[in-house]
Amino acid sequence: MHDDLKKAVDILKSGGIILYPTDTIWGIGCDATNSNAVKRIYEIKKREDSKSMLVLMENPALLDRYIEEVPEVAWDLVEISTTPLTVIYPGAKNLASNLIAEDGSIGIRFTKEKFTSQLLQRFRKPLVSTSANISGEKSPAFFDEISEEIKSQVDYIVEYRQDDTTPAQPSSIIKLGPGGQIDIIRK
Repeated sequence: MHDDLKKAVDILKSGGIILYPTDTIWGIGCDATNSNAVKRIYEIKKREDSKSMLVLMENPALLDRYIEEVPEVAWDLVEISTTPLTVIYPGAKNLASNLIAEDGSIGIRFTKEKFTSQLLQRFRKPLVSTSANISGEKSPAFFDEISEEIKSQVDYIVEYRQDDTTPAQPSSIIKLGPGGQIDIIRK
């Protein structure tokens, strides 16, 4: 896994795109602060750039670097969540502008998965995470379900967990609004 992590970090630092396992399903990722890399992911997925993508982080203590004002309820949600949870926060900052939604929000998930946690610790920046499929097609549950079209367009494919067939699901999604308003987007 050490070589895999080193190669993935090197690709991310050079503005490249990786295909990697997450705490949910396989994802396509890049440096969340690099607008050119984010643009490439939209192109690979054939996805409109008005549809924002989420960001993975490994440490909630870093949230203040990327969100103007973290709603108090967010800390509770992150702390009590036992399954992967993406929280959409208002007031995104210090991220690629083409990653932030039109309303200024960004979805962030804190990963506890071994590979992505170590990757994020070494990379020291948030990582874009979007399902490894063409927009509108079924999200691949396992590595073997990822299309050759996707695989051929990334700069590095992580070897770790390619043979893993443990059932995985996308994360739950909650959007936080003004005054502590909570909207459940996906259970």
